[in-house]
Formats: sequence, structure tokens, C-alpha cells
Amino acid sequence: MNDSFDRDWQLGELLDERQLAQAGSALGELLGRELAICDAADHVLWGILPPAARRLPLVIELEPLGWLVADVPEAALHGAAALLTQILRTQVRFKMASHLHVQAMSEDFETLRLEHARLLESEARYKALAEQLEKRVKAQVAQLEERQQMLYEAEKLASVGQLAAGVAHEVNNPLGFVRSNLSTFARYLERISELKGQLAAGPAAWTALDLDFVVADSQDLLQESIKGIDRIARIVAELKSFSNVDRASEEYTDINECLRHAAGVIDGQLPPGVNLRLELLPLPPLVCLPGHLNQMLLNLLRNAAQAIADAGRPGTIVVSSEADDAGIHIRINDDGIGMSQEQLDRAFEPFYTTRPVGTGAGLGLSSARNIVLAHSGQIELASTPKAGTTVSIFLPVAS
Repeated sequence: MNDSFDRDWQLGELLDERQLAQAGSALGELLGRELAICDAADHVLWGILPPAARRLPLVIELEPLGWLVADVPEAALHGAAALLTQILRTQVRFKMASHLHVQAMSEDFETLRLEHARLLESEARYKALAEQLEKRVKAQVAQLEERQQMLYEAEKLASVGQLAAGVAHEVNNPLGFVRSNLSTFARYLERISELKGQLAAGPAAWTALDLDFVVADSQDLLQESIKGIDRIARIVAELKSFSNVDRASEEYTDINECLRHAAGVIDGQLPPGVNLRLELLPLPPLVCLPGHLNQMLLNLLRNAAQAIADAGRPGTIVVSSEADDAGIHIRINDDGIGMSQEQLDRAFEPFYTTRPVGTGAGLGLSSARNIVLAHSGQIELASTPKAGTTVSIFLPVAS
């Protein structure tokens, strides 16, 4: 309970000097006499104490707070005392209400102060948690970036391994028949050298050694060997276009040459029953990173070949190119297994793959998109399940 309800009020607390003067002057005017207002200890608070005057107590809560003293009839003094008592009661109620208001405000302020302190403490705690979370997020992001880079490197190494296997197969074939041809040609030279000891026999020795066939077949062997060497040279030239994949410098490039290089490399790696057809129209030169584009095109062609192989039937990859005023358009179409709408929606997500576990990292299309975007281009997929897929690439040409 508030202490303002059960405290003993003093008259001087309820009326200050100005209020006592106003009340005393008004009562003096009303009574037409001098009067005095005293406290409970008989000290005069206002007025002049008349001699032989009547005095009435000013009672509030059964206890007199003071006295009203005046030389007037008793009835008039009672009326004046009642009026002053009512003023004092009003002051008591005002003081109590004011005290309650101040106390309520103080309690509200204290509550707000405590709440503010609690909020500051909570803010500091959340700030510390946020800093810890930010550090953990940065650490996790750095770890993810590191692992992503490792996966990109692993995918690159896997591509290099597949490329090396295909090239080894391509180079091994012409090397095999060139070696066989040279061995046969060596035996032919031995037979020709035998003619030296039989020159006296003349045409009979020539015929006996079957040198007409040796000469004709030697020409065929040499021509076939030359073609094999040319084929190896072409493979080596195509490989050179992939040797600068990490070079950052840009250069003017004929995209058709990139397509031919990629097609030449993938041609020896195509599964049985998969054919590759180029439909290339003249293109303007493009400022680009040719090594990156070559790697991207090779991956897209490899994806197309795999899609046809997964369909379990013969198929054809058609690579077309054309140009308009805006830039260069490339399309790689296959009639393979195709993709569902769900697969299309996620096709460019890093690490998403429809291949069995361990056979693909899911970075081919993601890397292709990044390379195309790095050249300010666009890449789109259109596919129908069991019917095939078309990859459309647009590369703008600077005017």
C-alpha cells in the first residue's frame, strides 16, 4: 500500500504560504474580523492571533491538523472552519493523487529502464551471436569454395583424361598402319636389293621377284603412310587449341574453327552408331577466350554423344552455326534420351547430374553457362524426353 494513504499530514504541507494567505484573506473578508491559522502545535502559520478569541480544530482523518482562531460568533467560526477543512481535504486528495501519479510514473520509468537494460543485454548477446554466426558462415563459405574449386579441378582432370584416352586411340590407329606399311616397305627394299645379284637374268629376274607389284604397292603404302602422318598432324593441331584453356588473354577467333576442332577431337571418341554432322555458315570473327570456348564445346558434344548412347539406339549430333546483326548463334542438337522438365529446371545447377554416382560431377553445363556469361552471351536448353535435346548458344559480336 502506498504510504500517502496512511501518513499524518501537516497543515504546512497541504497549504504553502501563498495558499494560506489566499485562504486566510478570503476567510477574513467573509468573517469581517482578524483571524489566525495555526498548526497542530499552535504555531501561527498565517494571520494575527486575536486575544480571547474562539478556536476550532481543523480535523481530517480524526486528527486535528491545526486550528482556526477568530473573535467571531461560534456559528460563523464553525462555517469558516468547515470551509477551510474542505479546502484541506481537497489538498489531501490532490497530494495523494499527485503522489500516486509520481509513484506510477517512477515505477513505469523504472520498468522501462529495466526493460531497456534487458534489451541492451539482449542486443549485445544477439550481436555476439551474429558475429559468431558470421565467422562460421565465412568459414563454411571458404570451405565450400575450396571444395568447389577442388571439384572443378577434378572435373577438369577427368575431361583431360577422357581427352587423352580419345587422342591416344586416334593417334594409335594411324601409327599402327604406318608402322605396318614401313615394315612391308622394308621387305620390298630387300627384294629390290636381291635384284642386284640377278641383273644378268634381266626381265626374267624382275618378273621372278614380282617387282611390278612391289613398285605399285610401295606407292600405295607411301601414300597411305603420308595420309596417316597428316592425320596425326591434324590431331596435334586440334589439341593445340585446347592447350591454352587457362590463358586469360582474348583474341579474334573464328568460332567455326573452334567447332571443327572440338568435333575433330570428339570424333574418335563417339560410341558406335553415333554420327556427327557439321552445318556451319560463315561467321564474323569474335573477341573471346578460344581455349575456354573449345573446352565448353567439347563438353557439350560429349554430353550429346552420351545422351544418344543412353538412348540405346543409333543417332546423330548436328552442330550448326549462323550469324545475324546481333551476334553468333550455335546449336548442338542430338536425338538422344532427352530430359524431363524437372531435369531441365535443374540442368544448370552446380553438381546436379543425371548420371550414376561416380560417373559425373555435374559441372559440365554449369561451367558452360559460366563461360557463356563471361562472354556476355546466353545459353538455353530445349529437350523432349526420349526425343533429344538442343543446346542453343548466343554470343554477341561487338559492333
